[in-house]
Amino acid sequence: MTTIHINRAPVMTLWAAVVAERLGYKREEALTLGRAVAGLNAHAKALRVGIREPGSSSRKGAAPGEKAKPAAKEPDLVELLGRSVPVVRTPNGVRAAKDGKPDSPDAVEKYLAAKFGDALPAARAAMTALAAAHPRKELAQQAYALYESFRPRIPAGARGWGAKGVLDLATIAELAPNKAKRR
Repeated sequence: MTTIHINRAPVMTLWAAVVAERLGYKREEALTLGRAVAGLNAHAKALRVGIREPGSSSRKGAAPGEKAKPAAKEPDLVELLGRSVPVVRTPNGVRAAKDGKPDSPDAVEKYLAAKFGDALPAARAAMTALAAAHPRKELAQQAYALYESFRPRIPAGARGWGAKGVLDLATIAELAPNKAKRR
């Protein structure tokens, strides 16, 4: 199977996880980072196309006579595919976090298995080969551009959030010419 009919969110999730792994994160850490990147991208697109209203980023001051509460500690961030992913440190390693709660790598793996089906191992292998074909520093800088060059093509006229397109694993393979794995 060289093509997969799938929407872009799971493809971005898998690619971001593969990139994170190549950059040195453990697989469980990388899975949660991958899903967070896809979520941040989806949020940004929803704002751009008008599906979601921007939230207020300004904080309200203290009521008269009350002391202002100290600002919450800024979360740790991991930069991945042009996104700043909030993370928390757990006994099992770094995890992407939403509202300060760590994501579950098992849940991400189940999500990917459900979306890719039997094609998950082939898709992961193709993306892993592409990531390995680039030195880490270059990959960190070019990962999103690489994604744009292989992401599923949505057919003309397809509308709606999460429209499916074709992910061609041969295209991914062509982007990773037989280069030896680099540091």
